Amino acid sequence: MKLHLWRNATLELNINGTSILIDPMLGEKGSLGVFPMTDNEMLNPLVDLPFSEKELIEKLQTVDAVAVTHLHPDHWDARAIELIDKNTPILCSEIIADQIAQQGFLHIIPINTSILWNNIEIFITKGQHGTGEIGEKMGLVNGFVLKTEKESVYIVGDSIWYDDIAAEISRYQPQHIIVAGGAAAFSMGDPIIMTSEDIIKVCEYAPEASVWITHLEAVSHCKEDRNFIQKKINEKGFEKRCFVLNDDEQVVLS
Repeated sequence: MKLHLWRNATLELNINGTSILIDPMLGEKGSLGVFPMTDNEMLNPLVDLPFSEKELIEKLQTVDAVAVTHLHPDHWDARAIELIDKNTPILCSEIIADQIAQQGFLHIIPINTSILWNNIEIFITKGQHGTGEIGEKMGLVNGFVLKTEKESVYIVGDSIWYDDIAAEISRYQPQHIIVAGGAAAFSMGDPIIMTSEDIIKVCEYAPEASVWITHLEAVSHCKEDRNFIQKKINEKGFEKRCFVLNDDEQVVLS
């Protein structure tokens, strides 16, 4: 199983010989503009994809499916809708399937609880994109667990640490857990994705799993950068199984 972080939450996962692109944000630097309630005027995304437009087109031609956790623009942007072939299988929760269909995609695979696709078991998992009023406004989000006979990975998606994340880990016992770090927050309310403290809780709760951190240094409302999170990981002694991914980094998940 191989993982390639493109940028932010956009990952290419190769599992069982199948390439799945997760949460594609494919627009150029600044194409999403200023995010609301961030107390800054930075244009999102903050960085470009780590390869050229030509290379991007070539990569999209090798993708077997796209998996979408939710429809916020830093996970599913206008450029992705434009560039991804409309016949590409789209894996998503039933909740967002109709909206994606309205964007012209013809091969949507909605998941209620689980499916078997290309000899991969795919399960929909719960998430909580913040707390209180902000959490409600952020709407419903989900993650995915993908399993084969020998491999398993839990893509948590945009969620804080809470009881249901622990329950999903207990239920599926994944070998690898991919979390959205960065402690993103708005000018009011608590963080809407995992803080470094949340990530440490994941490591503590899943002592046999490797933890991989994405969603860093690409959008303007994230409060913790790679260096800060790496320091917290080192302080707790988790550096041998908790990893901060860089843009364009490719790893083999063993």
